[in-house]
Amino acid sequence: MKKMIVANWKMQLNIKDSLSLTKKMLQQLKFSSAQIVICPDYLSLVLISPLLKKTFIALGAQDSAVAEFGAYTGEISAVNLRQLGVKYVILGHSERRNHLHENSAIINAKIRVALSQGIIPILCIGEKLTERNNGEAESYLNSELHRALKGIKIKRARDLIIAYEPIWAISTNHAARPILASEADRIQTFIKKKAQRILKKKIAVLYGGSVNDQNAADFLAQKNIDGLLIGAAALQIKEFSSICSI
Repeated sequence: MKKMIVANWKMQLNIKDSLSLTKKMLQQLKFSSAQIVICPDYLSLVLISPLLKKTFIALGAQDSAVAEFGAYTGEISAVNLRQLGVKYVILGHSERRNHLHENSAIINAKIRVALSQGIIPILCIGEKLTERNNGEAESYLNSELHRALKGIKIKRARDLIIAYEPIWAISTNHAARPILASEADRIQTFIKKKAQRILKKKIAVLYGGSVNDQNAADFLAQKNIDGLLIGAAALQIKEFSSICSI
């Protein structure tokens, strides 16, 4: 499959700036050998969706609800996201786990609903620095895969994607430091093997965590890194265009 570059804009832009950045991307990214996905905030999705029709840039969301419909104040249904043309959804991001206390049961439910609507979940997993320093990273990742993917069945390998984001390496963490590309590749090899045992499919695994235009090529050159989940660098059009052109 193609390498994938996913831009997670988080809650960093207002609607006007989100539209402006989208238009700049369409102007500068005339072609890319990678599958490009942009994930704006909810309110910007409605306005950005028509801009991306018949382009090679796919639309993604930053989260979706645990049910199709119901009494879930403030939540967004995957049904409505699909109707907007959303093809991918980021689920289980460490910021939601941390700030909004999402657990594996919630993430599992969200994956099920997204899959039922034909939206491809991008399941984020990653260890904390304490787990890494204690030699518990692989144990945690294995446990989280089993919890988040419990009972999940997919028809095709491309129906679900995993993003490995070591929490200690995410750029919004003040103590963040980049992981070596070779180490990321080793861990992602481990994740692929464990996920294949659970899902019976060989799925793609992306890397995220302080990715920029200086190190992106090293990550993408690794055998078991199938793409990138990018935060801060995705907000800079020149930097993001440079990464997409690798």
